[in-house]
Amino acid sequence: MSVVYEVTLDIDAAIANEFRTWLNRHTAELLALPGFVDARIFDLLEPSAPGRIGLCVQYTLRDRAAYDAYLRDHAERVRGNGIERFGDRFTATRRLLQPQSARAPWPGHDA
Repeated sequence: MSVVYEVTLDIDAAIANEFRTWLNRHTAELLALPGFVDARIFDLLEPSAPGRIGLCVQYTLRDRAAYDAYLRDHAERVRGNGIERFGDRFTATRRLLQPQSARAPWPGHDA
């Protein structure tokens, strides 16, 4: 079953354009790795503070084994690229999500 690897980014607004350009290349690099099948980038509508922007990237991976292989074989290098380029002008938080296979409608909500 697929998993979603979500990375939430909090970025200094002064580097926003440069960061977005880099993030597009970074996302393409990850999609070229085994097991990565899709990526979506979202703007956070409520940034953490004035002068900051927020982005969220959701990567879909084939399965948990593909995520584990990413962590083992690639994560340190690709994460380091962003830190090397932007230093402490951004932060990243990460989490792994398991999609539900099916969802019943909420009570009182039409399907």
